[in-house]
Amino acid sequence: MGPNKMNQKKVKKNFLIIIAICILGIFLNCPNSIVVGNFSFNKPKIPFINNDLRYGLDLAGGASLMFDIDTQDLDEEVDLNTALESLKANIERRINLFGLAESNVLISSQNEKHRLVVELPGIEDADQAIELIGQTAQLKFKGEVELAPEATASATIYDLFSYDTGLNGSHLTQSSVVLNHQTGKPEVQLVFDQEGQKLFEQATRDFLGKKLAIFLDDYLVSAPVINSVITDNTAVIQGNFDNESAKYLSTQLNAGALPLSISLSHQNQIGATLGQNSIEKGIFAGAIGLLAVCLFMIIIYGYLGFIATLSLIIYGLITVSLYRLLSVTLTFPGIVGLILSIGMAVDSNILIFERIKEEKLRGKDWLSAVSIGFDRAWTSIKDANTCTIITGLILINPLNWNFLNSSGMVRGFAVTLLLGIFVGIFSSIFITKNILLTFIPEDKEQK
Repeated sequence: MGPNKMNQKKVKKNFLIIIAICILGIFLNCPNSIVVGNFSFNKPKIPFINNDLRYGLDLAGGASLMFDIDTQDLDEEVDLNTALESLKANIERRINLFGLAESNVLISSQNEKHRLVVELPGIEDADQAIELIGQTAQLKFKGEVELAPEATASATIYDLFSYDTGLNGSHLTQSSVVLNHQTGKPEVQLVFDQEGQKLFEQATRDFLGKKLAIFLDDYLVSAPVINSVITDNTAVIQGNFDNESAKYLSTQLNAGALPLSISLSHQNQIGATLGQNSIEKGIFAGAIGLLAVCLFMIIIYGYLGFIATLSLIIYGLITVSLYRLLSVTLTFPGIVGLILSIGMAVDSNILIFERIKEEKLRGKDWLSAVSIGFDRAWTSIKDANTCTIITGLILINPLNWNFLNSSGMVRGFAVTLLLGIFVGIFSSIFITKNILLTFIPEDKEQK
């Protein structure tokens, strides 16, 4: 007996969702410009979404920047190696916050001269990256002072706001972009540590009814009037921000001040270490592997194998679309991770189909066998993939908040593998099942 009307409606609804996913995937992955004879089609840009695949240094090349490190002003009590490592960590954090993933940051020391080498993959605006890497963001809070009448005419903002509250960027634990629900404009929210909270509360108490100016690198960002004493550890920088400028300011504040001064000494373009030939070989290997898997599934499982093949094609569309939407940096190990995840996606289908065959041998009708097969296979699929997910998370290092853009070839492999696993589970449990229930032949439905 076929499924009831409620189940039929649910299956049809899910099938329409699958069609919508396919259409979106085809749109995202089709070329930006298609020319057929006299007809040309330019794919429209989707706001706030980067539709281009991002490649690592091994596939796309990029820019190499060399900075001279000035160690003359380093405090004698500070260890040089510690300062150099801190500089390297700060630069890596700035690059990751800027979104320049899969970068290489190296410290080169020779004859007591120290240089910082930064390799950035496939970037379009190197000047902005150079500015961000070399800039020292110093945040200060200064209070308004009363000036003598004769000094007011010639006074500058530095004279007007000359009282140093002691609150600065070292007390900042986090900066983020928030939306002001009243004005609808973005603002930069600051969260202070315990000492900063006390200093901030004292500053708002001392300058109640006056202005408390916020300076970034001696540039006046905002000078709000303190209307009440603020006792918590949160402040907001208000200004004429758009999303990009607010994000840029927040990035600078999060990166903090550099422990050593650096100056750009050399800049040049670097070629891909592997290049287009490796991309083509990787795609060819993936296509051959996918074709072999599809033929195996069709030969062994027949109709079920054909459904699994359709599911795998949709799986590929979803996976590559996620690479674009999430701006995943694709390296050659990442391509290997994608190919490996294809095999794992098929493994889930095999578990399901074998369960369906077992239920058929027990005398169940087709629809019951499909339903029970998916339910009972889920436990095995969940357990098998959980182990791989845990391993992938260890390789990624989830303590890095910007993990989708983490540097390192191993992480690139782990990111693509993990995305493939999650999409593979979705493909097996949702896509395969609903396609199967939608296109059950009448002769099978009655058996």
